[in-house]
Amino acid sequence: MSDFTEKLLLPEIPNLHNIDVYEQNSGYQALRKVLEMTPDAVIDVVKKSNLKGRGGACFPTGLKWSFMPKQSSKPKYLCANGDEGEPGTFKDRQIFEFNPHLFIEGSLISAYAMGVQVIYVYIRGEYVKWINLLQKAIDDAYAKKYIGKKILGTNFSTEMYIFPGAGAYICGEESSLMNSIEGDRGYPRVKPPFPAQNGLWGCPTTINNIETLSNVPLIINRGAEWYSKIGEPKHPGTLLFGISGHVNKPGVYELPTGTLLTDIIYKYAGGVRDNKKIKAVIPGGSSTKWIRGEEIDGVRMDSEALKAYDTSIGTGGIIVMDDDTDVLKVLARLIHFYHHESCGQCTPCREGCGWMEKIIKRFIAGEGKLEDIDLLLNVANNIEGNTVCALGDAAAWPVQSVIKKFREEFEKRVRKIPIEKKYVPPPHLIVEKV
Repeated sequence: MSDFTEKLLLPEIPNLHNIDVYEQNSGYQALRKVLEMTPDAVIDVVKKSNLKGRGGACFPTGLKWSFMPKQSSKPKYLCANGDEGEPGTFKDRQIFEFNPHLFIEGSLISAYAMGVQVIYVYIRGEYVKWINLLQKAIDDAYAKKYIGKKILGTNFSTEMYIFPGAGAYICGEESSLMNSIEGDRGYPRVKPPFPAQNGLWGCPTTINNIETLSNVPLIINRGAEWYSKIGEPKHPGTLLFGISGHVNKPGVYELPTGTLLTDIIYKYAGGVRDNKKIKAVIPGGSSTKWIRGEEIDGVRMDSEALKAYDTSIGTGGIIVMDDDTDVLKVLARLIHFYHHESCGQCTPCREGCGWMEKIIKRFIAGEGKLEDIDLLLNVANNIEGNTVCALGDAAAWPVQSVIKKFREEFEKRVRKIPIEKKYVPPPHLIVEKV
């Protein structure tokens, strides 16, 4: 891993959200540059940079763009996913607040590369402040002719709209997001067909994360080779790590991929409150599998390295739990969330999340049985891989990992069954035999 310290997405430049300040710091130069390139050449640059998606799946961005058909009788769409409903994740709103034009420019470059006519930015409705901030930035970009008809005097035209969601976690899934924009219930779609062939209103569509698109102008301005050498080669670039939980300085820290988890916790987030030991860490948002405190030494935060710990980078939302944490109560809270947010389309998720919540609550109430541990695991295993979208997996993985890593916590809560006593009726029910 390179010793890279520059902040690319959130540089410490005062008032960078202002379009004039952004322009003074090379803003919209990448857009001007790509308008003199062919769309295929732009896609090739992004492919060579090896930029991976920042929404959790880590799919190669340039490859995803190449799936969009070059010729289409239908309009093409780009959906920028700013739903950010994953508990423990709060990175995209930093971009909306401090560097919105970087994201807007990246979206426009993406639209040019794929021949997109309309860009929809899907943002969760609770983000009222950040919706307003981004809308101001979009209005300013329109005023400067960066968005709209015949952008900067070329034949390239595209429109950009914000679509506020209604607060459904499921709409962070790309096909649910599209259904929501269409005005339908946020049900995930069965694939194939994939969005690039049959997306919004049956038209070719690409969905990218906000942070993913924000990296694109940097790659165009400074080159694919430069970008590919930042952090880990198989997952290059910087990441916005949102760290929360029992740390002294929670917040968003921009660091290169491959940064040690211990450095993020102790060097940047100021260590654990009251100098307590770490019991567990969730590395990438609530749906990722847990790491025990004793395991965190040597853990590098990138998509490839975390596979060795049977977990994933997710959205970079790190949740730290100290030694006094009741992991069963944390798990119960997460299961309640996924049960509440299940769209109900798939039986394993709809019913299974409810059963998992009931079982975990039995343990918390001191009513759990030893066989309930394996019953809970069995329910989780039967949800995983048996649903239309990944919400079922997201609900199952924390359960699987907590049982695997903290089985003793369940065993401690097993109901102590008293020795069976012979039933003796109360005196007023005893009838003397004659």
